[in-house]
Order: sequence, then C-alpha cells, then structure tokens
Amino acid sequence: MEKLKLTYLIAVLLIAFTLHSEESQKRQLTVSLLTCDAGRNIYELEGHEAMRFVSRDSFDITVNWGLFDFDTPNFVYRFTKGETDYKCGYSPTGMFVGSYVYDGRRVTEQVLNLTDDEAHRLLDLVMENLKPENATYRYNYVKDNCSTRPLAMIEKAVGDSVTLGQSQNFPADRAETFRTMMRRYHANYPWYQFGIDLALGSGIDYRLSEREKTFSPLALSEMLTGASIGTRPLVRETHVLANIPERASVAPPTPFWLTPMSVSLLILALTIMVSVRDVRRKRLTRWFDTVLYGLFGTASLVITFLIFVSVHEATSPNWLYLWLNPTTIIAAGLLWIKAARTLLYWWQIVNFAALIVLLTIGACEVQSLNIAFYPLIVSDLLRSITYIHTYRCRENRNS
Repeated sequence: MEKLKLTYLIAVLLIAFTLHSEESQKRQLTVSLLTCDAGRNIYELEGHEAMRFVSRDSFDITVNWGLFDFDTPNFVYRFTKGETDYKCGYSPTGMFVGSYVYDGRRVTEQVLNLTDDEAHRLLDLVMENLKPENATYRYNYVKDNCSTRPLAMIEKAVGDSVTLGQSQNFPADRAETFRTMMRRYHANYPWYQFGIDLALGSGIDYRLSEREKTFSPLALSEMLTGASIGTRPLVRETHVLANIPERASVAPPTPFWLTPMSVSLLILALTIMVSVRDVRRKRLTRWFDTVLYGLFGTASLVITFLIFVSVHEATSPNWLYLWLNPTTIIAAGLLWIKAARTLLYWWQIVNFAALIVLLTIGACEVQSLNIAFYPLIVSDLLRSITYIHTYRCRENRNS
C-alpha cells in the first residue's frame, strides 16, 4: 500500500510540474474517454471506461476508476458484504491499451470537445482524485463506478450538465431497468445472471432515466456520440485505437442443456415424477424433499447474508425471501421427526401461500424473476401440495 501511495504521489507531482511550467502553459491538453469492449471475466461484461490526458511532447496517461486489489485482507468477504473499495489509478496510455489488446478487447477513443481551460480544470480534478487520501472510493455497481465517475468529473469541470445522445441498444422509448440491461450484456453468461437475479432484489427493477443507463461503459460510449454541452457537441472525434473485431473476447453462448433453465426443468421433471408416485402411494419420499429443501436452504443462507449483513443497497428488499429463507433448512430436518408432522403440515400451507404471493409479485413485475426460477418455484409448490395431500390421507386413515 505504501508503494502504491508513493506511485500516486510521484505521478501527481510529475504531471503538476509539467503542466505548470512556463513552457507547458502554451501546450494544448487533449482529453479523451476510452471505452474498452466487454471481456470474458464477469466484472468485464459491460466494458470499461477510462480517461486519457495527452499533453503534446510531454505526457500521455490514462486514468481509470476500476482498480481493486485482490491482496486486500478479507477481500472476498468484504466484497460480498458490499465493502467494495476501488481505486483511481493511472498508467501510460500505451501500456493501458496494450493490456486490452492482449485480451482481445477493442478500445475506442472519443476525443472531448473541451476548451483549454476546461481541459486543465478537468486534469486538476483528476489529480486531486489521484492523491492517496482520495484515490480509494466505495464502488457501487450501478451508481458509482468507472463509467459514472468520469462523466460527473467532466460536468464539474465545464460547470454544466451533459445532454446525452441516444443509445441504439437501449433507446429512450423502451423501458429499461438495471436488470434488463444486465441481462442483455450477460446473455452468454446465464449462470452469472442467475446469481445476480438471486442476489439483487427489487431495487434494480425500476425504469431508468437516460443518465442512469450510463452505469454501463458501453452504453455511455453510445450516448456520448450525440451528447452536447449546451449547443456544443461533447465529442469532437471518435476513432479506434486497436483494430480488433467487436466483442472478440466474449465467450460463445452457453449450450441450452448447460443453462440454469435446463437444470431447473430437469429438477421440475424429477419433482413431477416423485410427486405423482407419492400421491399414488399416499406416502412421502423424504429423501427427495431433504435434497430439494437442502438446496433451497443453501441459497437462502446467501440471500440472508446479503439482506441482513451486506451493505449492498440493491440486495434488499428481495422478495425471493418468500421462497428462499432459512425455514427451508428447518423443514428438511422436520421431515425425519415423526412428532413434527403437524408442524410441517402448517409450514407447508404457509409456504404454499408465500410461493403464490411471490409468483404474483413476479407477474406484476414488482421484482423481475429469472425465467429459470419458475420451474423451481413450481417444484416447491408441487412438494407442498404433495405433503398436504399425504398428511391428510394419513389423518383420515387414523381417524
């Protein structure tokens, strides 16, 4: 960490010395936004945004707000909890672009149409951000990230708000939410989106403003094409820094038989077969329910952590808690306790009602449910009906 602080300090001092020397005052400072295509890693699927500063015959650096350190103590736990501390850092532009070329990711440059005064004010703001005491910030996946920060700094430097252009992929006349945009970008990564739809609640399901769509660097790049400050176009020119086919590094689509939907349908098919057999025999297959509720219970522990421990603002409220909550683990245990049959019967009635409420919430789009959830929810409903039926048959025989 001390080495990192020293690096930031040296960078700030060198840039400050260069720009504020008498000779450099005559040099024009060019500012650009660099948009990197999507990569294969899950945190690269919306692309990446950075800001380039070029002072003729002096320096050419790129600053970005997407740095994080895997070596930070308890990194995984802190990240899951929502303590996602990212950093602002810089590198020579050639090195920055080269790293993306190596990964097969195209980098597009949009040169900003700024006056010299605006460009220097913007650099001053970035230099202040690069200071060790300012470099770390609490990253927010959709509201404060490598894409939203540069745009906010540009507006602060020019003293005016940017009027954004239209996105071809996400036009203004089509209702978009954070979740629907994510699903478009994550189309080839269905298990990743399945996890996101489990973890993130209804807070990402409202209709977005045009500004909120800029959480995605790829969307921001599209919207900057027709953007303006007052009557002045924001982007002076656009060109590609590396001749790489668009989205060359994105993985091919997952075969259907390996998708969450395929697995969910398989579980539903098994549930139907077991349930029909149980109804005919008037006896419950306890091992099947133990496995099923054990799986649901494991997912519920993750959701419980995200709702009650994590500080991620988008994890609560999560209406999936009507389905995936720790009582499913208790139910899996009660199946094997004869004296708990009546208690489990009433739990199944409550569980059945809660699942109907959840399906209603999904249908009303209060919270958008992943399509692969529906076969699993129906499986749970079937097992509830089966238990209620076998319990009543047993009680009738005993009466």
